[in-house]
Amino acid sequence: MPDHASSSDPAVQAQLDRLWALSPGADILGLDRITRLLARVGDPHLRLPPVFHVAGTNGKGSTCAFLRAALEAAGHRVHVYTSPHLVRFNERIRVAGTLIPDAALAPLLAEVLDAGGDIGASFFEVTTAAAFLAFARTPADACVIEVGLGGRLDATNVVVPVVAGIAALGIDHQAFLGDTLPGIAAEKAGIAKGGVPLATLSYPDAIAAVIARVADAAGAPLIRSRHEWRHAVDAAGGVAYRDSRGAIDLPAPRLAGRHQADNLALAVAMIRHQRAVPVPVAALAAGAVAAAWPARLQRLGDGPLTALLPTGTPVWLDGGHNASAGTAIAQALPAVRTAAGPLVIVMGMLANKDVAGFLAPFACDVAAVVAVPVPGHDHHPPEAIVAAAAGLGIAEGLIADSVDGALPLVAARHPAATVLIAGSLYLAGEVLAANGEPPR
Repeated sequence: MPDHASSSDPAVQAQLDRLWALSPGADILGLDRITRLLARVGDPHLRLPPVFHVAGTNGKGSTCAFLRAALEAAGHRVHVYTSPHLVRFNERIRVAGTLIPDAALAPLLAEVLDAGGDIGASFFEVTTAAAFLAFARTPADACVIEVGLGGRLDATNVVVPVVAGIAALGIDHQAFLGDTLPGIAAEKAGIAKGGVPLATLSYPDAIAAVIARVADAAGAPLIRSRHEWRHAVDAAGGVAYRDSRGAIDLPAPRLAGRHQADNLALAVAMIRHQRAVPVPVAALAAGAVAAAWPARLQRLGDGPLTALLPTGTPVWLDGGHNASAGTAIAQALPAVRTAAGPLVIVMGMLANKDVAGFLAPFACDVAAVVAVPVPGHDHHPPEAIVAAAAGLGIAEGLIADSVDGALPLVAARHPAATVLIAGSLYLAGEVLAANGEPPR
């Protein structure tokens, strides 16, 4: 799916326009183009600070957020590369703790395009090269890099990290990764490198066996949940972590949802099984409560959108868009809901995602679904979302032309509701911008 990135800065927009004109206009996988592109700009990926590399279907961004928070709590300067952005393209590239400014981004994109515009590199490959240039030229102590799509053939897989990790796995991006969990697991495990520890969560036996085979073939030591490390969650949400180095009691993560304890524990396991960047236990605890990751069970504050609902209406935002994300959100909501009223989901979803798969975990709890389009993207018609909801037994399905059109409908029909806006990170970006809460 194209990123449809735009910028309010004319110089950045000029380079984004160049990129769209030169790139294939679609996601493509493979390491040949990125390798040639990086060679033309001096192989910056070989001059990065120690890299923490994270793959996964869901949770990899949150894991990166926990890594960054812990590393910064230890006093380290940290570069971070994540995708996609929600409101501003600059969110993808954080240089030594700060989102890259337009004045630095525009010339970096121009440099990459001037050097390799004839290669036919994708949007993601060009922006990855630009990020690596920025990181190689600015001193820092660590670099946190999120895989874009898959792992084995992802453009970020040219790095040689000090540790790698795989977060939760699920069915997504079937056109690129296949439609079986073992196949997807093999692609994600493709980030394994010889001698580099690979930390993983606990997976069903068939999935774990695939990851073990890939790691063994690469010569990567496998650091598995429930084997080399363990964690448990107490009644207050605190996380008890232990491995061969000892036990740690961590406070409840700031990020909402039981699944965030898994992401926090994975980040801790990654940090504890590398030796390049020292991080004391106190910093791990501080990182747990400092980490923030927008549009992941984020409660919206007061703003133009939430003002369309009765005062005090809880509005939660999540960019989840696949079945496993739906399950995680549905399991997490009861713990964060503060009102006794019904749950209403405002939902828009890209055309290549599974509407019924995402909605199924909510079917017994949701009072209504309000379907909206995803502006600027190929999306499921709202009518199809309503039909999928009806097929799951959700009796009330409504259609609006936008989120700001949906919320007055919710206010009129369910004034005491808790509202969840979900189904697409692109939609989440629109919501954050409209409510005046862009990521910073």
